[in-house]
Amino acid sequence: MILIKAIVRPEKSDEVMAGLLEAGYPAVTKVPVFGRGKQRGLKVGEVHYDELPKEMLLIVVQDSDKDFVIKTVVEKARTGAGHFGDGKIFVMPVEEVHTISSGIKEA
Repeated sequence: MILIKAIVRPEKSDEVMAGLLEAGYPAVTKVPVFGRGKQRGLKVGEVHYDELPKEMLLIVVQDSDKDFVIKTVVEKARTGAGHFGDGKIFVMPVEEVHTISSGIKEA
């Protein structure tokens, strides 16, 4: 299994979550976060915004579903070709998953 951490614009998170639900991946954890990318924030006139609001979506899927889920997130989160600030996707392995209510362990 793998964990996909998708950092997206807040205005795109509902669209991404709806796309994942429609594609058959209803289990998503959404966390509000703040950060900056390579552009080091945003400058509007004389005001510099060092940290911008984003949403972090956490999705655990089978290895075989990874590419499809990533493609879905990219399609739904992208605002346009070459636009900065659309976000990042991080992929990492998951050793085990334990469901608290049932006590079932998945590997």
